[in-house]
Amino acid sequence: MERLRHYAELVKFEHTIFALPFALASVLILAEEFPSFWRLFWIVVALVSARTLGMAFNRLIDKPYDALNPRSRDWPLVSGKLSEEDVKKLILLSGGIFVLSTLMINFLAFLLSPVVILLLWLYPYSKRFTHFPHLVLGLVYFLIPVAVDVALNASISVQAVLLGIAMASWVSGFDILYSLQDYEFDREHGLKSVPVRFGIEGALRISRGLHLTTLFALLVLGFISSKLGFVYFLGVISLSFFLAYEHSLIKPYDLSKVNKAFFTVNGYVSIVFFITVLIDYLL
Repeated sequence: MERLRHYAELVKFEHTIFALPFALASVLILAEEFPSFWRLFWIVVALVSARTLGMAFNRLIDKPYDALNPRSRDWPLVSGKLSEEDVKKLILLSGGIFVLSTLMINFLAFLLSPVVILLLWLYPYSKRFTHFPHLVLGLVYFLIPVAVDVALNASISVQAVLLGIAMASWVSGFDILYSLQDYEFDREHGLKSVPVRFGIEGALRISRGLHLTTLFALLVLGFISSKLGFVYFLGVISLSFFLAYEHSLIKPYDLSKVNKAFFTVNGYVSIVFFITVLIDYLL
């Protein structure tokens, strides 16, 4: 059990809550008819295993920097609670489960699975060569509703693209906020990010712009989709308040509440969106 806790801590398993409700909302919005439990099960397995794979890649590739960063020195891989071999085994296991799950969904999903794996591998390296690694992470999340559409309908619709834009801009925006914690460390060690390139105030403005893009994409989706109604729009309005509150917590001169904004508020954003879509679907 202790070893399992170390693995869960390594990949921050509890943060799957960020992506999973958005993905399930995508199922309700995009499904022409409600999927079978079998297909829904494999969609969830694919999402969880892909996120686990991405986090394992991240921890292994970033280990040299994590060992130098005071914020991450107690993480399981750096502190020795888990070895590099342990993480490599997790990569093979989660990667294998992900590929298997896409094959169980449909053959098109299976053919597209290497693209997802490539992006998950690329993200940890991206901070070495671009100031916009957050957009690489956003691209991974853009693929979630697109993948759901492929899984359910073997096609990619305008609605899936709009959901992808909303998820990508949402994740990129809060990843910028999260990276503010390492602003000084990244500058000192030559790592790139939006805060390093544009400063803290500039990064906050860019994050706000991305979250406005999220709201705009969701509003457009509501207007063009015949399946979404009044409750959905109430949900989007609720999200706007949560995002505004998130940004109100972080000031250029006070970054002490970044964790609250990142871990607490974003969990609510994802859950509220799913609940409102579910209620709208049932009504």
